[in-house]
Amino acid sequence: MSAAVVGRPSGWPPGMAVGILAGLGAGAFWGTTFVAPLVAPGFSSIDLTVGRFLSCGVLSVLLLLWSGLRGEAQRPSWRQAGTALWLSLLGYTGYYLLLVLAIQAAGAALPVLIIGTIPLWIMLLGKPQGLRWRALVPGLLLTLAGLALMMRVTAHGGAAGAADDGGQQLWLGILYATLAMASWTTYGLLNARWLARHPEVNSTVWANWLGVAAGLGALFIWAVAGSTLDTLVQRPGFGTFVLVCVVTGVGSAWVASVLWNMASRRLSASLAGQLIVSETVFGLLYAFAWSASWPAAVQWLACALFVLGILASIQAHR
Repeated sequence: MSAAVVGRPSGWPPGMAVGILAGLGAGAFWGTTFVAPLVAPGFSSIDLTVGRFLSCGVLSVLLLLWSGLRGEAQRPSWRQAGTALWLSLLGYTGYYLLLVLAIQAAGAALPVLIIGTIPLWIMLLGKPQGLRWRALVPGLLLTLAGLALMMRVTAHGGAAGAADDGGQQLWLGILYATLAMASWTTYGLLNARWLARHPEVNSTVWANWLGVAAGLGALFIWAVAGSTLDTLVQRPGFGTFVLVCVVTGVGSAWVASVLWNMASRRLSASLAGQLIVSETVFGLLYAFAWSASWPAAVQWLACALFVLGILASIQAHR
C-alpha cells in the first residue's frame, strides 16, 4: 500500500492534512470563548480574563515541572522569554480582554463576526510568494459573502446574544472587537514567523512558554484591576465562574495553542489563517445553543459559505 493512501490524501504536501485538522481543532476550542461571558454573567471581563489565563499558566508550569523531573526540560533564552511575553499579550491576555469587553458591550454575535475577518487579513498579509493572488480569490469571496450574510442578519436583530441597550454600547463593542481583531492578526503572523525560525522548539514547549507568560500577564492584570479573592468567592455563581476559567484556560488557551502551533508549522500563514473561520462557525453554534435559539436559514447559508471558503483555500494551497 502506498504512503499516500495510509498517510495523507494523494497529491497533498507532507503534513498538510495534519495541519488542517489541527487548525480546525483549534477553531473548535476557540469558539468556546464567545459564550464564556454569557455563562458567567456576574463576573467582569477582568475577572474572566485573569481566571482563564491563570488556569493556562498553572497548567503550563505543571507541565514544565513534569518535563524537568523527567530530564526533558527546555529552557528559553532571555530573548525567547521576551518574545513569549510580547506574543502572549497580543494573542492571549490582551486579545481576550478586548474580546470579553466587546461581548459584554455588544453581545456575542457581532464580535464573532468582526473577529471572523481575521482570516481575511491573514490571507492577504500572509500569502506565500509562490502563490498567485487569483488562486485566493474563490476562498476570499466565499468568506466575504458569508460575513456579509451574517452582518445582514445581525443588523436586523436576528443573531443570538445581540446587544439591545443602546447605540453607545454597541459602538463601544465594535471598537473593542476591532482592536481584538488587529491584536490577534498581528499575533498570528508573528507567531508563525517565530515558529518557522525556531524549529528546535516544538509546538507543546512553545505553548507552555506562552502559557507561563500569559499567566504572569494575568497576575499583573489581577493586581492592578482585578477583584479580590474574597469578593469573587462571595458572588453568586462562583463555582460556574471557576469552571468557565478552567475550561477556557485548558481548552481554548493551552490545547488550542498547541493545535494552532502545529497548524502554523505545517501550513502557510494564508491557509492557516483561512482555518480561523472555523472559530466563527463554532462560536456562532455555541452561542445559538446557549441561547436555545435556532439559526435562521440565512445563517446556515453563511456557515456553508464559510466551509466552502475553507475548502477553496485548501484547494488553492495544494
